[in-house]
Amino acid sequence: MLVVTGTVTARPDTFEELLEAALAHVHRSRGEPGCLQHGVSIDAENPMTLVFYEEWEDREALEAHFKVPGSLDFMETVRNLADHQGRMKILPVAPRD
Repeated sequence: MLVVTGTVTARPDTFEELLEAALAHVHRSRGEPGCLQHGVSIDAENPMTLVFYEEWEDREALEAHFKVPGSLDFMETVRNLADHQGRMKILPVAPRD
């Protein structure tokens, strides 16, 4: 399993539009093959920052997600609306029984 985390900080004038796009991206992504969990939250310390948390079955599912037209569109929206993009982290995780 892979865990993906990342942040995006909006400008005050783009926050609502970015949040709407992020929620649409999350809801669409949840239906993709291999998606175990996909969510977005607002950072408690910086309410302009969105925090993403995802779980994917494997690298192939994640790579397929990155190629979905909706994912590519969302990243373009992020580039247009964000004040700052944090670094995305992709971490392999072995579930504990």
